[in-house]
Amino acid sequence: MIFLIVLYVPVLFLPLFSFNDSIYVKFPLTGFTLEWYGDLFQREPVWNALMNSVKIGVCVSILSTLLGVFAAKAITRYRLPGRGPVVGFIMLPLVVPLIIFGVALLVLFSNLGVPLSLYTVGVGHLIICLPFSVATLIPRFEGFDRSIEEASADLGENALWTFWRVTLPMVFPGVIASLMLTFTVSFDEFILAFFLSGTEPTLPMYIWGQLRFPQEFPSILALASIIIGVSFLLVLTSQWINRDVQIKALKRDDT
Repeated sequence: MIFLIVLYVPVLFLPLFSFNDSIYVKFPLTGFTLEWYGDLFQREPVWNALMNSVKIGVCVSILSTLLGVFAAKAITRYRLPGRGPVVGFIMLPLVVPLIIFGVALLVLFSNLGVPLSLYTVGVGHLIICLPFSVATLIPRFEGFDRSIEEASADLGENALWTFWRVTLPMVFPGVIASLMLTFTVSFDEFILAFFLSGTEPTLPMYIWGQLRFPQEFPSILALASIIIGVSFLLVLTSQWINRDVQIKALKRDDT
């Protein structure tokens, strides 16, 4: 309980201060205002940075989850030579400091003559998001009953349609979890974006640049409050989808 309080109470202060009519974050509150939300919608650079982060997050989450599905299936289903080192290599970004990856990728792109842009940021995010996807999906494949796939093959389905109609629906909750986790990691990532972004900043880069100006901070609080609200809705939606999938799976088992 104490852990939850320490973790979430500071987050709940963000919406509270976003309605304060002072540019300073302090108690007591001086009054109620919606000025910062109105000001936020007038700031085009904020929304450009937000859309940059969303575009990168969506692309990276889809690609990392797609690769993660095939990687997790290969790791759990087949006897690969050197399986342990391969898995360790995939999980390496989880333990190596991101600043090392940032410097290494910056040197690599510079030597290759690749200009820094959202694409280079996306490549960096894909490297660090793939291990999260694989770690999320491996338990789903390990708990999967292979006899269901064998029954599908016995009924005449080929490997592709068996995967699409049988395997994927069974691991779908893991796919949703992987999409949400990798999107969150990409959306929140700052260090790689610091080294690899060009003239188009991501949202964390933009926020970091605006923290030096106190008059800009209330609008940032308003944006953070909106992001918290959207995140809460996404979590509720994912829980609803996960419950619906489990109910349908139970109904299939009963029949």
